[in-house]
Amino acid sequence: MKKILPEISTQIYPDSILSLFDKNYYEIGPIWASLQLEWLNEVYRTFYDYEKFMVLIYLRNKTFDYYSKNFVKMTFEEYYNQKMIEIEKFNVIEVSKNLKIPKESTRRKIIELEKLGIIKRSKKKIFLPRSTWPNIKPEENIKRIAKFLSRISKTLYEKKYLNNMYTTEEVSNGIKKNFSYVWKLYYDMQIPMLLNYKKIFKDLESFHVNGVCIVNQFLNSKIQDNSKMSKEYFLDKYMFEKKILKGISAMSISDITGIPRPTVIRKLNKLVKDNFLNIDFKKHYTVSENYKKELVEIQKGVLENLAKFSSKTFNLLSAQKRFS
Repeated sequence: MKKILPEISTQIYPDSILSLFDKNYYEIGPIWASLQLEWLNEVYRTFYDYEKFMVLIYLRNKTFDYYSKNFVKMTFEEYYNQKMIEIEKFNVIEVSKNLKIPKESTRRKIIELEKLGIIKRSKKKIFLPRSTWPNIKPEENIKRIAKFLSRISKTLYEKKYLNNMYTTEEVSNGIKKNFSYVWKLYYDMQIPMLLNYKKIFKDLESFHVNGVCIVNQFLNSKIQDNSKMSKEYFLDKYMFEKKILKGISAMSISDITGIPRPTVIRKLNKLVKDNFLNIDFKKHYTVSENYKKELVEIQKGVLENLAKFSSKTFNLLSAQKRFS
C-alpha cells in the first residue's frame, strides 16, 4: 500500500499569517485581545495568584516537552483519563530562572501548590492528581481558540494561503486529537507573552488591569468605526488617542477580572502615576501614549508567536485531512 505523505508545497508559513494579521489588524486585533483577556481572567480565578498558575503551566509544559521529544502524542481524553499526570523533574532554581520569579517566592509558590494538593510527591515521582482536573482542563479555552482559528482560516482560504477552511468544530477536534502537541505550542506562545508584559508592568495584576483598558478601547473601536484601516492608524486612533476614547471604571474592571476592587484601585493609581493610563473627571481610565513604543514592540512579538502557533496548527489539520 502506497504511503500517503503530507504535501510540503501546501504548508502555510508564519510570515503569511503575520501579513494577514497586519493587513486586517482592525478586525483581528480586537478579537484576539478579547480572547486573551478571557484567558487571563481564568488564569487569575484559578488560584487568585498569577505566579502559582505560571509555575503550574511551566511544569506541565516541561512534561509536554518530554512527550514531544520522545514522540509521544496524547489526545485530550487520554491525557485527562489518567489517574495522575507525572511531571518532569524540576528544581526551584530552574523554575525561578525561567519564570523570572525570585527563588524564595518560587519555593513558596511550589509549597503552596503542594498544600493545595495540586502538586503531589510520591517517592521520587512528582505528579498532578486527578482531583486537579477542574483547575487545569482548558475546555472553554479550546473552544475560544478554535473559533478564532476557524475565522482566520476562512480569510486565509479566500486569499489562497490555505487549501481548506476549517469549522470551529474541526479545529476543536484537531486540537483535542493532538492535545499534548498543540498545548505545548500554546504554552510556548503564552508563557513568553506573560513574561514580557510582566517586565514592563512589574507585576501581572497591573498588566491585567491595563489589559482591560486596552480591550475596552478595542471594543469601542468596533462600535465607532468598522471601516478598514492600517494597523498603525488603528492603534493611534483607538489605543493611544486621548480625546476620542471612552474609558472604563474601576468597578467594571473588578467585575470583569475578578480582582477585588481595592486592589484594582491601587493598581490603577500606580498605572496612572507611572503614565501607563490616563484618568478623566468621571474616573474612567484610558491607555496613555507614553509607553506606545514599548507596548507595540511587545505586541509585535506576541503576533509573531501567534502566527507560529496558527501555522503549525493549520499544517497539522491539513495533514490530518489528507490522511483521513
